[in-house]
Amino acid sequence: MKKILVLCTGNSCRSQIAEGYLRHFAGSKAQVYSAGVETHGVNPGAIRTMAEDGIDIAGHTSNNISEYLDIDFDYVITVCDNAKERCPFFPSTAEKIHENFPDPAKATGSEEEIAAAFRSVRNTIKDFSQQFVNKYLN
Repeated sequence: MKKILVLCTGNSCRSQIAEGYLRHFAGSKAQVYSAGVETHGVNPGAIRTMAEDGIDIAGHTSNNISEYLDIDFDYVITVCDNAKERCPFFPSTAEKIHENFPDPAKATGSEEEIAAAFRSVRNTIKDFSQQFVNKYLN
């Protein structure tokens, strides 16, 4: 079984969404973790937008990367440029994959405009997650 770490700045939004979709698409083919170089708590907007698509991440926790330094990951996926730049050295042979997704937590405007930003990023991460599983886990 492959071990995957999704890494973002605060482990509150993008990495949580990616963890949810990767778990969904990978099923029993992988153990999926997410972490941040900081911890900001799971963003309520991420929880809501994932629930709209039938994925429950309400029980996820915001974790710091230091909690996982002793796990030999097969893949480390950074989902924002800041995390890629600040990512500590992993003493493993993990394949590193980077994709910079916009941060929906920084969206401004009306409630509907903010919700639309979350949905847009969610859908992009969903597509990325499906493609990742198809390419690396099948």
